[in-house]
Formats: sequence, C-alpha cells, structure tokens
Amino acid sequence: MDSDDDLIDGVLTFEAETAGVHVAVQSYFLSEQSEPAESQYVWAYRIKITNKGDTPVKLLNRHWIITDGVGGIHEVQGEGVVGEQPLIGPGDSFIYTSGTPLSTATGFMRGSYEMRRADGQTFDVEIPAFSLDSPHTSLDIN
Repeated sequence: MDSDDDLIDGVLTFEAETAGVHVAVQSYFLSEQSEPAESQYVWAYRIKITNKGDTPVKLLNRHWIITDGVGGIHEVQGEGVVGEQPLIGPGDSFIYTSGTPLSTATGFMRGSYEMRRADGQTFDVEIPAFSLDSPHTSLDIN
C-alpha cells in the first residue's frame, strides 16, 4: 500500500478496536463544496479498517449516527461502504473516503460495522465518535 492510500500524519485521528478489528478515522472540512451562507457544510472522512485478528473478516453493513450542531440526529444504514463489502485478511487494511453534509457548522458522527468471520460468525465493530468541525465554528473555552 503506498502512502497516498493511508491516513495523513499530523491530522487528528480517532480510533477504536473491537474483537481484533481496528478502526481509525480522520475528518476534513470541504470548503469548496460548502455554502455557509445557505447553511450547507460538507465534510469528507477517511477510514482505515485493519484486521488484527488471525482470520479474514468481511464488512457486511454500516450504521451511522450523525449528530448536527444543534443536536439533530440522522441515522444511515446500508450494505457495505462506498459500494463495496471488502474482505479484509489477517494483517491487512481497507481504506476508503466518503462524506457527509450538515446544515450546521459543526457536528459529530459515530457508528458501527457489521462484520462476518470466515466461520460465519457475525459481530459489530465500533466506529469511534469523531468531530465534524469547520472554520465557521466559534469555540468557547471556559
């Protein structure tokens, strides 16, 4: 895997591990696709899923919980990710980039992947909560 396909050094990374599957997430505000005057904010997120176990795992489904800056919640469920249901061998990783829009300048996402081992056992893997922050957000520090 070349470095262009990996996560970017120096960018805040949110991580979680469940049953030998490690998930690392980085998010990026897309100013060129956003229209703050029209309350349209868009982010990309890059996810690296690494199988630290000793058997292959297949990503079957995703479940996202997206919370905007005023507490509104939107759930997304579906097969695979970016049109794929990758089979990830022991020691291998799958990396993809996707995105989400919000009507607020900030928010966060969290979720889970349903995975299946070679023996047919299914299990859920945590996607860690990660922030969606834009330059249009004012931060109050107490």
